[in-house]
Amino acid sequence: MNSTPVALITGAAGLMGQQHADALLEIGAKVVLTDINQDNLELTKESLLSKYPDGEVIIKVMNVSQLDSIASVYDEIEKTWGHIDILINNAAIDPKVGSGKGVKQSSRFENFPIESWEVQVSVGLTGAMLCSQVFGSKMAEREKGVILNISSDLSVIAPDQRIYRQDGLSDDEQPVKPVTYSVIKHALVGLTKYLSSYWADKGIRVNAISPGGIYNGQNEAFVKKLTNLIPMGRMANKDEYKATVQYLCSDASSYMTGQNIIIDGGRSTI
Repeated sequence: MNSTPVALITGAAGLMGQQHADALLEIGAKVVLTDINQDNLELTKESLLSKYPDGEVIIKVMNVSQLDSIASVYDEIEKTWGHIDILINNAAIDPKVGSGKGVKQSSRFENFPIESWEVQVSVGLTGAMLCSQVFGSKMAEREKGVILNISSDLSVIAPDQRIYRQDGLSDDEQPVKPVTYSVIKHALVGLTKYLSSYWADKGIRVNAISPGGIYNGQNEAFVKKLTNLIPMGRMANKDEYKATVQYLCSDASSYMTGQNIIIDGGRSTI
């Protein structure tokens, strides 16, 4: 890999997208931040450059569910930095689990709208496939590159819906983690394994990270329920995945491909 690799991150304006960018800037990579929200991209870039004033960061508005949008960004990056060495498929829709007495929960499987399924799959799964198709194919032509898919502990376990239950609500009013999130994250691991074999002879390594729950201002009751399921007794801090991103995106992991690294405080072991 070049001494100054170029990394592209999807969903970069979100909580973990910024952390992935931070991790790569820390090891000297040039970073392309992509998202559908221009304003949030600019704020993210500003925040990163305040920490890494000598870092090289550009932002591009990109819709991962639209092939034309992805191809257009690739053409722009090619003119600017020539190529992409690292792709982090981070974009996703993580629907908030809401509740309310007398409200029939659309998140419940029996009521889940096909429109929500299609939108969430188009971003979290189809988006990863399309970005891998565009950027990964170019990596294959150059015979080197890294693709890192950001999955979840829900790629290997089912959601424990008990942590979302609220007193005083009937069963059809109880909020749940919707079917899409777990299905998408399981499928991302399948995509990881498929591409790792497909491009193994092209010098491309494809791995996944499956984080557990991350502290992000959740209410105390939810945090207590979730941490009771985690052997380490706590959720993760947002920066505790940085070193793994650095490892998987560098030559330090030159013989690792097709793997799903689960970092969940031990939750999936019990």
